[in-house]
Amino acid sequence: MKYTCSEYREEMTLLALRRRLVEEGLTDEEKQRISEEIRKLEERMDMA
Repeated sequence: MKYTCSEYREEMTLLALRRRLVEEGLTDEEKQRISEEIRKLEERMDMA
């Protein structure tokens, strides 16, 4: 199985979003938006 640049980029994006989600000072709206982005990315990566 090949591991592509796109897959790597998606993993790094997911990691960054998860880290951002636990930062202090985010509004509820920001947390909701980030959570939704994580959900969509996980779906695209067949992780959901």
